Amino acid sequence: MLKACGDIMSGASNNKAMKERALEIFQRQKAAGRRQPFLSLKERRRTLWKLENLLLQNQDAIAHAIRRDFGHRSVHETRLLEIFPAVSGLSDARRRLRKWMKPRRRHVSLLFPGAANRVIPQPKGVVGIVSPWNYPLLLVLGPLTCALAAGNRCMVKMAAHSQGLCRLLRDLIGREIAEDLIAILPDVPGSDFTALPFDHLVFTGSPASGKTVMAAAARHLTPVTLELGGKSPAIILDDFDLKKAAQRILYFKCCNAGQTCLAPDYLFLPEDRLQTFTAAAREVVERLYAELETDDYTGIISEAAFSRLRGLLEDAREKGGRPIGLLPDAAPDEKQRKIPPTLVLDVTEDMQLMQSEIFGPILPVKTFRELDEVMDYINARPHPLAIYMFTNHKPSRRRLLYNTLSGGVCINDCAVHVAQHDLPFGGVGNSGMGQYHGREGFLEFSKLRPVFRQAPLASTAFVYPPYGRRFDRFFTLMTRLRRW
Repeated sequence: MLKACGDIMSGASNNKAMKERALEIFQRQKAAGRRQPFLSLKERRRTLWKLENLLLQNQDAIAHAIRRDFGHRSVHETRLLEIFPAVSGLSDARRRLRKWMKPRRRHVSLLFPGAANRVIPQPKGVVGIVSPWNYPLLLVLGPLTCALAAGNRCMVKMAAHSQGLCRLLRDLIGREIAEDLIAILPDVPGSDFTALPFDHLVFTGSPASGKTVMAAAARHLTPVTLELGGKSPAIILDDFDLKKAAQRILYFKCCNAGQTCLAPDYLFLPEDRLQTFTAAAREVVERLYAELETDDYTGIISEAAFSRLRGLLEDAREKGGRPIGLLPDAAPDEKQRKIPPTLVLDVTEDMQLMQSEIFGPILPVKTFRELDEVMDYINARPHPLAIYMFTNHKPSRRRLLYNTLSGGVCINDCAVHVAQHDLPFGGVGNSGMGQYHGREGFLEFSKLRPVFRQAPLASTAFVYPPYGRRFDRFFTLMTRLRRW
């Protein structure tokens, strides 16, 4: 009893210390921003270059830190899906930054001859970044790259399941970059972090948690970027090769064991292609993973998440669904927390796996006869983070593109649109708000400051009081020139 009380008091004391530490760093970053509100192109590039080098020089340590945090995570997937896109994103921003930072001239009304307009992108200030556990490096470095490119100072709070990587990044970055520019904060409670009056706040996680974060930000009128995931559908039409579609869908569904906000969450198939697809899916998975125990196949993050996925399969079975394991004789492995890749056929809407994002290697399959059925189903539900359409038929592509809404679209593949640095990444509605990557990310974390410079002889003199015939003539001219 005394030990339990002591543990509680110790935990409360540690939380208080971390809260004070977060506030102290926030105040230091704000003070640094007041001393130097606009970082030069050279300074921003130097910071991006340092981060790029840190990742390249420490990629093995990073991959193994993530593996330990997971319990079992493929180091090859970490290199491919996290380290490489983070490094290439930093490089892309560094190379394009001069163009992004340039003030842009804007059109001036004909009623203001000799005047000039321009827009200057300026940093917002201190940006808070809250990242999840499933891609703990990439979902820190993605928004961090854009926020730093825009000239901001950044504080990062990482997930409880990612504290090994969090401490490693804190140590690596802390040796090269001042804490008043980038601060990685281990152990800080999420509610204390999001309560700080940031100038912008980025959160990646579930829609339910996103609402809590947005409510905390609203107390300070802090603008937010929310990346929230959701149930992203894949759709295969009659004209597309089933084996090719199965390979592309199942590969990405199995990456990170399906623990990906962009993973295809359910599949639409023409009725007469179900058996052919099921056979193709088995072939694909057996070719990718010879056995469940392979180091190439990632485990589920926690016992609770593992139990939840098993519960989804059991619930589907009880309600008439048919789970089809795609690895021969493979069963869920409690020790490594591995779930075999599984299709679920004959799904119904009352099944739990159709109610929320699955976040595991389970793919429900629905069939359809007409494309309108697919669009009606998607449009009756919250907007997904992505839609994956497999078809070479241009009219069908156009119908799907212009009659549905999602964060992004990938045609004839899954999720690779997120690897395109010149495409913005973000959700819509229930799947998020705001966007980052590339120029759009730079703009997301910038204040586009409009600047008007008046001409030596100002036309506004014609509208000063006292009003009379001169004003009437000038106003008549204004209305005639309104088309300009």
